[in-house]
Amino acid sequence: MCPVAYSGVRAAKNELAFPRLIPVRQNFDAESIEDIEAHVGAQVDSFLAATPLKKGAKAALAVGSRGIAKLDEIVKALIEALRRHEIEPFIVPAMGSHGGATEKGQAKLLKEFGITETSMGVEIRSSMDVVTLGEAMPGLPVYFDRIACECADFVVPVVRVKNHTTFRGDIESGLHKMLCVGLGNHKGAQAMHQYGIEHFGEIIPKAGQYVLGKVSVPFGIAVVENAKELPSVIEAVPGARFASREPELLQISREMMARLCFDELDVLVVREMGKNISGVGMDPNITCRYQASHMPDGPLKIQRIVALSLTKETHGNALGIGCADICTRQLVYDIDFETTCTNAITATRLDRVKIPMIAATAKDAIAVALKTCTGDKTLPPRLVVIKNTLEIEEIYVSEGLLSYVDKHPRLSVAGEAREMSFDDGGNLKL
Repeated sequence: MCPVAYSGVRAAKNELAFPRLIPVRQNFDAESIEDIEAHVGAQVDSFLAATPLKKGAKAALAVGSRGIAKLDEIVKALIEALRRHEIEPFIVPAMGSHGGATEKGQAKLLKEFGITETSMGVEIRSSMDVVTLGEAMPGLPVYFDRIACECADFVVPVVRVKNHTTFRGDIESGLHKMLCVGLGNHKGAQAMHQYGIEHFGEIIPKAGQYVLGKVSVPFGIAVVENAKELPSVIEAVPGARFASREPELLQISREMMARLCFDELDVLVVREMGKNISGVGMDPNITCRYQASHMPDGPLKIQRIVALSLTKETHGNALGIGCADICTRQLVYDIDFETTCTNAITATRLDRVKIPMIAATAKDAIAVALKTCTGDKTLPPRLVVIKNTLEIEEIYVSEGLLSYVDKHPRLSVAGEAREMSFDDGGNLKL
């Protein structure tokens, strides 16, 4: 049963006025690859022309749980390219502890990305079994998916290179992390996290390179997405160049990454959060709230973050809800606590699943946020509403931010101001 939810509107009904909202566009540079099949095919052809692989070889394509745009097209194009070179691919989920740390759960996640045996035309072999490769450094065992290790001649990871949500380094989310965390399944992910995520900037490159010394990984498919979360770079990176090329791709990703173009906000309303949006539900690279002593909060200062709902695709995994100040009763009802806690325990980040203040409805949650902000109350509130932390090109801002929008080169008004309205159930209407 959900705990009693607070009705902020009832408490503030005599003094609270919701601000009007203005639709605003954040303008980002966003070139993307249009013909995925041709581009991936050319990348694979170029690699195999320089480094031929044995005809008839079996390739395990490692596919993760991140919501990479056009992932199904990328994987399908990779399969077709390998087949042209008479290589026999199959797919293994490479998700660490995601999907509830079960083989069925991970296969289900792939299905939601459009990756099935029928759509891809290859076998999907999902298992939590691992082999022990050894120790990358004293006290750091490295585990690897048993099927990928024992049933394939080589492994090809398919990854997105991007800033991680909880650590900084020359290598963060991408090729190396897939090798030692994603392909380590639940046991491998747990071993890495037990070492301490504050040390990931050091151990992920070492563990990834250790895997490369034990398992045949001739190349990986690295994707860099633009500010609209569409593939801008798709590159077949030779395994021998992972250490040198991944930092370069990470820098490209950082330069392309979308941001909320503000310095200070009173309230950020996030209409939905989930694992398909970010590994921690709401990307802290967007909210600038990291909840980590080794990573101080970013340049955007936000007094209150309100989370209204979980995405359907997250299957109740609410990891990251601890980064919000207020959430709705419906969001709490939708949490799968077993899945959420499994993820938090694996990551050793219990703070990420602390439940914030619960409000009865979205209307109540926003009311509480506005009422509890501090500062000059004679000034209009500075509030922003986003769909989620992936889709921030089209946003809504309160009138208190209009002068800032007018002066910012990347912001433009996209419509008329409107009242902030709610339906009879207190749900935000936009």
